[in-house]
Amino acid sequence: MKSQFVKGMSHGVPIMLGYLSVSFGFGIMAVKAGLPVSAAVLISALNLTSAGQAAGVTIIAAGGTIIEMILTQLTINIRYALMALSLSQKLDKSFKLPQRLAVSYGITDEIFAVASAQPEKLSPLYMAGLILVSFIGWVSGTFLGAAAGQLLPKSLTDAMGIVLYGMFIAIIIPPSRKSKKVLTVVVIAAGISILFRYLITAVSGGFAVIISAVAASAAGALLFPVNDGEEDEK
Repeated sequence: MKSQFVKGMSHGVPIMLGYLSVSFGFGIMAVKAGLPVSAAVLISALNLTSAGQAAGVTIIAAGGTIIEMILTQLTINIRYALMALSLSQKLDKSFKLPQRLAVSYGITDEIFAVASAQPEKLSPLYMAGLILVSFIGWVSGTFLGAAAGQLLPKSLTDAMGIVLYGMFIAIIIPPSRKSKKVLTVVVIAAGISILFRYLITAVSGGFAVIISAVAASAAGALLFPVNDGEEDEK
């Protein structure tokens, strides 16, 4: 059984290394928005969602409402519910309800991808090792970035602050190059976001994210509907 925990930890090391650099950028971003180091670390420890955290800090810095925060997080993070439903089919019979709840807390895009790729059923110890190492990387990177943000010169922190956005770009470019459908949806979302940034400035940043995401998704569904035949082929 211990070997399952060690196996999970070994599979989590690449995720941890990636999280260190990305969460470093989030830590700098949080401090620049006026949050103390402790608040930045607590946000990372309780959320584990880069896009959600970035949007949340933006809303906090802008003095947004709690409703705006709730709707933004729901829009950005609802995909994790779908990942959890899919991953639940791979859990072995030894999983109890508390363990399932703990695993649901730790599901991220990367953890889901690694866990889903395993050929055998997933044990509680394997998931614990995988999530623990990834968690340490995410929270440690946030602490280091937030601490550095208070010490490093502004010119350097401004440069490091784009790390988080670089990750988002790295996520969308590969699928956009492979699929014109994905590229079209990305362009629509970017276009709507630019409109809110420069023309429809009365709308707050949080609601702009919500509207852009929902509108682009709806446009993609209307322009590129998936029929039953295409689903069977996949």
